[in-house]
Amino acid sequence: MRFIPLIAARPEIQMAIDEAIMYARIKGKVEDTFRLYVFKPSSITIGRFQSVRHDVNLEKCTELGIPVVRRITGGGSVFHDEYGEITYSAIVGEGIHPDLRDIERSYRILASPLVSALRELGLEADFSGLNDIIANGKKISGSAQTRRKGVILQHGTFMYRTHLDVLASVLKVSKKKLQDKGITSIWDRVTTLEREGIELTMSEAYGLLKQKFFEEFPLEEGELTDYELNLVEKLVKERYGLEEWNFLK
Repeated sequence: MRFIPLIAARPEIQMAIDEAIMYARIKGKVEDTFRLYVFKPSSITIGRFQSVRHDVNLEKCTELGIPVVRRITGGGSVFHDEYGEITYSAIVGEGIHPDLRDIERSYRILASPLVSALRELGLEADFSGLNDIIANGKKISGSAQTRRKGVILQHGTFMYRTHLDVLASVLKVSKKKLQDKGITSIWDRVTTLEREGIELTMSEAYGLLKQKFFEEFPLEEGELTDYELNLVEKLVKERYGLEEWNFLK
């Protein structure tokens, strides 16, 4: 399996990289791949079928210079803090493990290094629901997934120092959704390592996650191929860089 070292880039590039790897894996041009990356600048990604205007405070995003990009995976809107969150992605064939054909089990297998990292830091961490990870009872990571031709793309967050005040200002969370979860504000639902009393730099968070992924999977460090890089450029031009895609106009 291949591991791609940390890449910091704009959201349209990051989403194009994930899809390009998936396409290359479907074509048999690359091996199963894991990577860790950072959105630069801080960004919002929204689920494949979400309404941007319903779920995102676009006025606040414009004020703060936060771009919005639509994913090909499902799930909700996510704020990716350039200085407080690392994203992982896994692009693997369903056939490498029998449990990967089961949706819930696949989420847990592919995100297991995050739970291991949190536990090593002394937190009570576990999976919650279909695709969340909780630490000390609050959400600290969420993942999303799509499948094409026997290949899984799963990516998700690891919030070590996310500015939750910014998150709360740029994402629209309905009162009904909060009530359904038995809480009154996003502060009751979400946490970060910093909120739990653990201070890590980006380098330290990245190093810990990388270590745990290498412990859980037979990884060797590699790089994106020319085929993938050319496809990234094409996907940015034809999809992720277009308002027609991001806002579904």
